[in-house]
Amino acid sequence: MRALLPSLASATVIALTAPTAQAENLDVLMSGVFTDNEATYIGFESIEREDIPELAAVDRKYLVVDFRFTGQEPASEQLQASVHKVCMTLLKDRDLIRSLSDSGYDMVSVAFDRQSQFDCL
Repeated sequence: MRALLPSLASATVIALTAPTAQAENLDVLMSGVFTDNEATYIGFESIEREDIPELAAVDRKYLVVDFRFTGQEPASEQLQASVHKVCMTLLKDRDLIRSLSDSGYDMVSVAFDRQSQFDCL
């Protein structure tokens, strides 16, 4: 019984810190996507659409990762390449994708300004 209590305490600590670790992992991963002169990682926001029923075929909970270009917004082709770069960085981190999925996320979007979002998955 004594050996079980420390194990349960450790499991509880791990379970309680998992969302924080997930957020830190996402921040570290996204901070390294672009060089300083390309784009700056601002952060992420979790969006949950309460107006959509849970069983609907529409994405209900999603994550927006937010960046800002250092200079002026690039041409359309470069913007698409930047979205692709972010999305592929996310997709290659299987543990993060699994963790997001287990947390109920249906999709991840990328934003480079306050007007537009581009869906990854």
